[in-house]
Amino acid sequence: MVEPILIGRAVVKRYGEVHALAGVDISIGAGEVLAIVGPSGSGKTTLLHVLAGILPADGGEVFLAGRPISGLGEAERSKLRRTEFGFVFQSGMLVAELTADENVALPMLLAGRAKGESMAAAGEWLAKLGLLGLSSRRPGELSGGQAQRVAIARALAHRPKVIFADEPTGALDTRTGQETVSALLEAASATGAAVVIVTHDPAIAARAHRVVEIRDGLIATGVPA
Repeated sequence: MVEPILIGRAVVKRYGEVHALAGVDISIGAGEVLAIVGPSGSGKTTLLHVLAGILPADGGEVFLAGRPISGLGEAERSKLRRTEFGFVFQSGMLVAELTADENVALPMLLAGRAKGESMAAAGEWLAKLGLLGLSSRRPGELSGGQAQRVAIARALAHRPKVIFADEPTGALDTRTGQETVSALLEAASATGAAVVIVTHDPAIAARAHRVVEIRDGLIATGVPA
């Protein structure tokens, strides 16, 4: 049995009187690919944000490699996101003014790594993801699929324990989306990182090792978890 790298126990998140998460129990194994599915408003993105430390939980606990992280302050959660987690969002969230290699290097630089080392690692990851020769281009000079590959390189270059991908193919056509997911999963597998994907796309969910469905802030019964 794979040792869990990330665990949520009885996780609660409220927005006013509304429970976006109503006591979720979930675990993600080291190196596992987990897809979170469910209708709009079900709480799946909120769950990803709480597990990733973007939002603090209002109840319950989150553990990374056995360490409780749900009670950390914003500064500590921010450091965790720079060092232990990687992120791929629907729109890429690249910095428009920076080149591809600068975007990839940015999290490493913010974490205190030397510029030369960070830029070298960025170049290596861009090459691994089929972007050799495009390192000096800015996001506006890249196709949607190329920009998402830059985002994948940025997420993986500092070798995080967990990659969080929130609708990573939502802005891409079907073929480019599948190619992008393949690039993400292959690159994550090479580093041993777990991957948590929120998606509406059944074809993307089918690529995961495991699927959980969120409904009304809870993991739906009858779905393998």
